[in-house]
Amino acid sequence: MRRVRVEKLVINMGCGTKLPIETAKGLHERITGLKGVVTKSHTRSTFNIPKGKPLGFKITIRADKDTFLRRFLQARSNTLPESCFDRTGNVSFGVKEYIDVPGVEYDPKIGNLGFDVCVTLERPGYRVKRKRIANKVGGTHRLTAEDAKEFMRKEYGVKIEVKEQVG
Repeated sequence: MRRVRVEKLVINMGCGTKLPIETAKGLHERITGLKGVVTKSHTRSTFNIPKGKPLGFKITIRADKDTFLRRFLQARSNTLPESCFDRTGNVSFGVKEYIDVPGVEYDPKIGNLGFDVCVTLERPGYRVKRKRIANKVGGTHRLTAEDAKEFMRKEYGVKIEVKEQVG
């Protein structure tokens, strides 16, 4: 029950108001071969973006997530800074250009764009959070940043860069 596993990968690209959503959609579908979802604004923001305006595109990967994660980590040379890990054991990192991902060719229509990858980690028993009558995962069973770092080192051979503190 203490074994850590990848629950899902979410690949996200924020388009804002400048980049067309179709470009992001084409890029994501080209990389993964899956269909995604257009993300929209929920409320009017201070930047005068109206409610319901498309702002980005995302794809959630639950099947074959291991091979996708290995490809995205290769785009980062299997190296992640320590700041990519949050306190609940999730990992988020960016890929600067999609052509860094192995097996993806450059498309002049798309240009050079990057995207974000969010990895959700869990242990067996986390399903109680998602039930209709929700329960909490016990404190000793929750993931920490150290658990996530150790899992990424062992399973994917990730090198974690530690920043030196000045002072």
